This record gives sequence, C-alpha cells and structure tokens, in this order.
Amino acid sequence: MRGKRVDLPVSNEVIEQLTAGDKLRLYGTIHTARDAAHKRFLEAIAKGNKLPVDLEETAIYYTGPCPPRPGMAIGSIGATTSSRMDPYVEPLLKRGLKIMIGKGPRNDYVRDLCVKYKAVYLLVYGGIAALATRDVKDARVVAYEDLGTEAVRALEVTDFKVLVGIDTRGNDLYIEGVKRYRR
Repeated sequence: MRGKRVDLPVSNEVIEQLTAGDKLRLYGTIHTARDAAHKRFLEAIAKGNKLPVDLEETAIYYTGPCPPRPGMAIGSIGATTSSRMDPYVEPLLKRGLKIMIGKGPRNDYVRDLCVKYKAVYLLVYGGIAALATRDVKDARVVAYEDLGTEAVRALEVTDFKVLVGIDTRGNDLYIEGVKRYRR
C-alpha cells in the first residue's frame, strides 16, 4: 500500500495536512488502550494525578492484543469499536492526544472535537488484525498491567497502515464515502 509516511510523535503541522480518505503508514510509538484503561485515565484526571503515559502528540489504538506467538512482538491486534471510547475523548484531547485509531463511525461530537483540538481519527483496515502484527517491532506493558489484554502497551511500529477517518476540518470518511458512492 502506498501512502503518506507519518512519524510519531506528530506535530500539529503534519496533522493539519491530513485529509479524510488519506492512506497513511505510521512509524514510531502507538499506545494501546480500551475501555478499562480509558476509565482509569479519567479517574486519574479527576483526582488531579499524572497519567501513566504522556499523551502529548501521540496516538492511542483501541485494541486489546492477543498474546504473541513465539518470535513475534505481539499477537493479533484487531481494533475494538471506537464509539465505545467516545465519552472519554475530550479529556484526553485536552492533554495533547492527536491520533485515535480504531474501527467504525464516531458520534458527531467526536468530529467536532477533532476540529476543536486539531486531532484525527484513523481507521485500521478490516480483517487485517493478524497481518498487522508484522508491523509491530516491539510491545511492552507501560500501565495497568492488572488489566491483562486491556493493559496499556507501547507498540513500536513501522509501516503500520491506516486510513484517515476524520480530519482536523471535520471531514468524515463515513459520511463523505457514503455521499461519493450514492452519486
């Protein structure tokens, strides 16, 4: 797959150049976090505690990876339904999160938050969870180890393939794509 290379952490300048529908290849560190980790993030924020990971200009992938096979950094890493994380989005964007990665459409207010905080929502390709393991060179638990597969991990990725689902101008591939194909 051809596409724009994006190195992480990412600057506002790079984020603002992305457009819904762009194919990207990510290089750098992505953090994993699902429902339970997001809930703990918000609990920490409410108590005024420091988050266990620095979200500034980083990416969170909504996944709970499977255990790795011998010789692999990680097992299958399919995305969970992103709309389940929608209630947690704004507090994390306020702390500098720039990229959310998952699957499925988001609620309208998430699109508005992407505009307000200059963030993007990226989509993983469906059915590619097992193949995506090849793009993960290292995986380590960095927070909430007691959550098992839902622990927060740092994934070192090279050539991790995604599509821009929502850009910083509020363009949404789910909406725009439907309009294009109805013509």
